Amino acid sequence: MINLTKTKPSIAIVDDDESVCHAIKRLVRSLGMEAATFASGHEFIDHIEAMPSHRFDCVILDVKMPGLNGLDVQERLKRLRNRLPIIFITAHDEVNVRERAFAAGALAFLPKPFNAELLIKTLHAAVKIADNGEVHG
Repeated sequence: MINLTKTKPSIAIVDDDESVCHAIKRLVRSLGMEAATFASGHEFIDHIEAMPSHRFDCVILDVKMPGLNGLDVQERLKRLRNRLPIIFITAHDEVNVRERAFAAGALAFLPKPFNAELLIKTLHAAVKIADNGEVHG
């Protein structure tokens, strides 16, 4: 039986580069998912705190941003007990940063410019994890 109450997956995109946000948003929407963009880690965390009933199925998170960087946002989400799959994207693939992200529960760590096919596969995996409630964090 088809579940008619299931809404579209909702993806948060957090990146200080407007063109990256726009490109990912277009890709996410082409997959039949909803997308919300945030220009900073602070803007995203403020949204999460102000609207705790709004649930995202996944967050695509830039590592290097002014103010709260991606690792800071990941830590804040854990403190808020907001457990959702995190896909990091970055133009600066530093081993220690990648290791910290995975140690804190990141699902993936993808380079910029991102490979659309790989991001699509990772998004589908993230949504499946969110649907099954298997997120650890």
